[in-house]
Amino acid sequence: MAFVATFGPALSSPVPQKKIFVKTYGCQMNVYDSERMIDVMAPEGYVEAASAEEADIVVLNTCHIREKAAEKVYSELGRLRELKAEKAARGEKLVVGVAGCVAQAEGEEMRRRAPVVDVIVGPQNYHHLPDLVARSGNGGPAIVETEFPTEDKFESLPAPDRRKTLARGPTAFLTIQEGCDKFCTFCVVPYTRGAEFSRPMSRILDEARGLADAGVREITLLGQNVNAYHGEDAKGRPATLGALVRALAEIDGVERLRYTTSHPRDMDEELISAHGEVEKLMPYLHLPVQSGSDRILDQMNRQHTAATYLEIIARIRAARPDIALSSDFIVGFPGESEEDFEATLDLIRKVKFVQAYSFKYSPRPGTPASTRAEQLPEEVKTDRLHRLQALLSEQSEAFNAACAGKVLPVLFDRKGRGPGQLLGRSPYLQPVHIDAGPEELLGRIAPVIIEQGFANSLRGRLAESEKVIA
Repeated sequence: MAFVATFGPALSSPVPQKKIFVKTYGCQMNVYDSERMIDVMAPEGYVEAASAEEADIVVLNTCHIREKAAEKVYSELGRLRELKAEKAARGEKLVVGVAGCVAQAEGEEMRRRAPVVDVIVGPQNYHHLPDLVARSGNGGPAIVETEFPTEDKFESLPAPDRRKTLARGPTAFLTIQEGCDKFCTFCVVPYTRGAEFSRPMSRILDEARGLADAGVREITLLGQNVNAYHGEDAKGRPATLGALVRALAEIDGVERLRYTTSHPRDMDEELISAHGEVEKLMPYLHLPVQSGSDRILDQMNRQHTAATYLEIIARIRAARPDIALSSDFIVGFPGESEEDFEATLDLIRKVKFVQAYSFKYSPRPGTPASTRAEQLPEEVKTDRLHRLQALLSEQSEAFNAACAGKVLPVLFDRKGRGPGQLLGRSPYLQPVHIDAGPEELLGRIAPVIIEQGFANSLRGRLAESEKVIA
């Protein structure tokens, strides 16, 4: 899911403290990384700022997956250059950092192009942020640290602060795997995140217990190829994601589990059976397919066909009949014909997705697909994207409308705009709002009678019993 998020403000303190503001672009893993950057700066005396204007350090945690990602970063750096000059005129110092995948991909170019930047750090090195900040700001060129380290960065990160975790709400992300060995021809992740790496199961369980102790009720496990997880178990053997899910489900206080993003090649039988047997594993799966054309899938190096994808879906539905499916689609891949595109529409009609992310193909420097001669005209890609999104929207709206009259357990995680309005998520990840609910429900799961399904959300009311489930 692509979005921009910010973190702040911090818990108040009677003593003036240094402040850090992190602006996050892109995926859920970047959200997790941003939270950990804030955690790693806490021992240095930093707390979260509500805005860049009141911060001593501003970090842009960047994403390189979508089109014009780098341009957005440079535009933001232009605004920070003005802010830095204003602070300097008042005798104040502002350290500007860029982290994440754009930093990894364009570190040296960024140092040349954006002298406002003091620190450039890749996603595998942000545990070094305190040292990099301490060494920066002397008027010289930016410090660049984008080499893939030999040490495990997670070993160097402090345990998440309980108060901060509680303040972030009852849902949390937990990175269990990073990197990618698949090398899809359109994707930069193997070059910006490195080879696949899985954290030991014991470390993940410890972090999950800490989250549960702080009031987190729903944990989403993260990885570039999360279902390729192969971290060591207690006996030093490689564990699967299915085994990890079963272990996490035993933790008191954890009521919901999700994971993203998956690859069809790594949907093994143990994970599929967990969907049918582990009640806490929510009936929602994001499984990117990208195209329904075998010819295009082969040129993307996806290592699966449309038929094998459909066979995986059938096995998952046999294990969990009520599962809701989401996916990713790229239209206008180099050389994609109308017949190839129609094959994608046909796959969508067969699967019936409740949600999906769809994009026009855009070349990423350094990827094999970017050098192909059969780049499609922009107007062709736009037309196909509109047609594909119309079909996906039709399916999503039909699924939401069919929820009317059902009773769904909703985890309430925030207040709405109106008086008494509360917002939460269904097991199928749909946003749900009720217009009159006690604040005591925040952070808890309660049954909601769905009254109406909209294009992107549901409206309901508390069930008459108002029984809190968890």
